[in-house]
Amino acid sequence: MRKTALIRLSVNGEEHALAVPVQRTLLEALRYDLGLTGSKQGCDKGDCGACTVLADGEAILSCITLAQDAQDRAITTIEGLAGPQGLDPVQRAFADCGALQCGFCQPGMMLSARALLNKCPKPTLPQIKEALSGNLCRCTGYTKIYEAVEVAAGLRAPASRLPVASERAAASDSVAHAVKEIVP
Repeated sequence: MRKTALIRLSVNGEEHALAVPVQRTLLEALRYDLGLTGSKQGCDKGDCGACTVLADGEAILSCITLAQDAQDRAITTIEGLAGPQGLDPVQRAFADCGALQCGFCQPGMMLSARALLNKCPKPTLPQIKEALSGNLCRCTGYTKIYEAVEVAAGLRAPASRLPVASERAAASDSVAHAVKEIVP
């Protein structure tokens, strides 16, 4: 018999009462009970950072945090990062700097960056790298992500580099070949 707990979560400024299995993680509660799918379910071990949310402004890994342990904290997901004036400066900087790739890691990256800027408004590059070290991205070399955090902190303007021009490659073979079936 599965045990269920009645919990209250404050998420993005809204109060929610949920009946959840006692082993339900905060990530599962956010995604499957509240429909907030911005926090991604990656490794489920706390290794990749895709599930990062803010708890009282601090970055936490929601895949290894039980939902019932988050009851007395103000949880902010990527869906709640923007304010009445629009996008959070971190979100705007990620867009302006081209730091958005496939999008899987971006919510966690942005929330880790926001947590850093909450406690250190003018971080150094080593501080930025340390703060984002728990967030893995498989699409990029992190340069534009670090730049975006610096831009959000007001330390620099977005780079205005033009894309590298490339020429269309010549076709390697202009003759179509019939597909041959390979039989063992």
